[in-house]
Amino acid sequence: METFDPLDGALLVDKPVGPTSHDIVDRIRRRFGIKKVGHAGTLDPNASGLLIILLGRGTKLSEKLMADDKVYAGTVKFGEVTDSYDADGKILESKPVPPLTLEQLNQLAETFVGDQLQTPPMVSAVKVDGVPLYKLARKGVEIERKPRLIHVYNFTFSNCAPPLADFRLACTKGTYVRSIVHELGQKIGCGAHLASLRRLVSGRFDIADASPVPELLELSIVDLQRKVLPFLRLVSGV
Repeated sequence: METFDPLDGALLVDKPVGPTSHDIVDRIRRRFGIKKVGHAGTLDPNASGLLIILLGRGTKLSEKLMADDKVYAGTVKFGEVTDSYDADGKILESKPVPPLTLEQLNQLAETFVGDQLQTPPMVSAVKVDGVPLYKLARKGVEIERKPRLIHVYNFTFSNCAPPLADFRLACTKGTYVRSIVHELGQKIGCGAHLASLRRLVSGRFDIADASPVPELLELSIVDLQRKVLPFLRLVSGV
């Protein structure tokens, strides 16, 4: 019977705003001296929340876990369009924000529910001929991108205090929430960008079970092993 190391599996990490997903991978690799470390689904630097870190043979399950559906909570800022569709980007346009109500926003949000073709933004990690789009965008180059089929299960607003509004969105893998927010701003007419984003759920895993990065980095290797979701459990779906 095949045997597994106690570190073959996954860690549920609560990523803070600021570092990239790769930064978190690198910190864990260096701190614990683990050769193979990866993740199952990138979060942008200005996004926080559930990041599934894969260790050892757990890295083989990257595609399987990335394919899972996601749930996010976030905040929209109306009246400002940025080149990246989020708060990290350069402001391209500013417009007055019309009177908005929670009911109006939820009616508009409902139009995004279902299947749709979404074109990845230029400021993204999608690669064309091996080159990430964001590197081309930095040079002022814009190229044609292939639309991808995504599905939005639910998109609802819980609070509206213009220019800000809070939402929750459930979707399939590969969905760019900031693109949906950008399109929402275009429909309203004043523009919008994603002010903040937090991933709450990925597949069967929940942010409530995740550990903050500083807490993980202070653990001994034995205590870290207790946090690892074993490889066989990940495969079986238990």
